[in-house]
Amino acid sequence: MIEPMPDLSSPPRRRRRLLIKFSGVALTGFAVSALVLHLGLEAGLRPWLARLVALACAMNVTFLINRQFVFRAGPRHLMAQWVGYVTNSAFGNACNYWVFVTLESTHRPVIGNPYVALFAGSIVAWAINYTGARFLVFGGLGKRLAARCIQAFVSSRAPPSVPAPAEPESSRR
Repeated sequence: MIEPMPDLSSPPRRRRRLLIKFSGVALTGFAVSALVLHLGLEAGLRPWLARLVALACAMNVTFLINRQFVFRAGPRHLMAQWVGYVTNSAFGNACNYWVFVTLESTHRPVIGNPYVALFAGSIVAWAINYTGARFLVFGGLGKRLAARCIQAFVSSRAPPSVPAPAEPESSRR
């Protein structure tokens, strides 16, 4: 049985376990990102473009793993959760990318190294993405938002209701 994600009132031990699992997935995402970045650089892509491709790949891999194994989201609302995850991660990844480009563009021996810049940006994104995934995408707030979005989508696709015809006026006088 799929257990729901614990809320803030859950025991600290369960919250720590969730944080550890999310961190493990973040490390997997970091490895995917580093691999794709390396492949992109080896293929001759500019560092900024290789990093964008790496971010997109890592984000989708971490969504699938977090959804299934960390937050145990269940089979419903896959697309709504993906959209929420992507939206949530956009801010974290924008910060990640900003840190990467800023550090890499210094061309300094240590902090200008693309892999050091990747690591620094990833730390920033980890904190932002965990908070958003935990409370917005897979938490209670996210479930309420997804239900509202689905309801709005369904009601916008329903045919408009036809008003009931007016009753004819009585001819009795």
